[in-house]
Amino acid sequence: MEKGGHLTLTGLFGHPVGHSRSPQMHNAAFAALGLPYVYVAFDVHPDRLRTAAESIRALGIRGVNVTIPHKVEVMKYLDRIAPEADMIGAVNTIVNENGVLVGHNTDGSGYVRSLLEETKLNLADAKVLVLGAGGAARAVVSALAMKGAGDILIVNRTREKGDELARRISSLCKAHSVTYDDLPELMQDVRLVVNTTSVGMYPQIEECPLDTSLLHEGLVVSDLIYNPLETRLLREARLRGAIPHGGLGMFVYQGAEAFTLWTSVEAPVAIMRKAIKEK
Repeated sequence: MEKGGHLTLTGLFGHPVGHSRSPQMHNAAFAALGLPYVYVAFDVHPDRLRTAAESIRALGIRGVNVTIPHKVEVMKYLDRIAPEADMIGAVNTIVNENGVLVGHNTDGSGYVRSLLEETKLNLADAKVLVLGAGGAARAVVSALAMKGAGDILIVNRTREKGDELARRISSLCKAHSVTYDDLPELMQDVRLVVNTTSVGMYPQIEECPLDTSLLHEGLVVSDLIYNPLETRLLREARLRGAIPHGGLGMFVYQGAEAFTLWTSVEAPVAIMRKAIKEK
């Protein structure tokens, strides 16, 4: 700890945040490396997001993660947006650079790193189906396109949001939105399914975002949810011979990238993963 016991504050802005495991993960990493940092979860109501963003400067907070429902709205209160976050259209990490608030997005890169390490999927040969079109979907779709995915389908309850996301990445790869009614005809050619919605998250652990009869052998089924570690979607995928990929790796890697942005130190990924699994 620094002389005088000074701690550098980092944290999380979201609503609600009681379920988040980010404090355990980051505080374990800070402690392991002996860094004088502390991470706190702040439940920020949408009506108070502007005030919360201004408090980063006022309180000298080094940086915060941003989660549902603030990833898009918070951008208007920042001084600068990093290129990857600008393209995605959402921010999940803010860095306070001597009073200048810079928005980053580590979700997409963290996701793809986890996906490729854990499944060995060849993205160039994979037709991808993404469930959802919110902030997490924007990050995942953009990162998949930049990493070589050639054909991405987006399905969302609100078709207009799916259309908008498909247009956003159309310069990077072939992309279009579809409806849930289209899926029976399309699924046989899909190689990767990614759930970016909150359907199946604790405590609604028996919910499923997709008709599981559409899952088939050899399909990679990826769920961004990490609580529970195995969602119903992943359990059903495994039973049908598909390859399950959970959200823990993405959660750890996006957190690791944020950790490095704040501290300029390489994150202890194994310790971060262990802290989540133990919790």
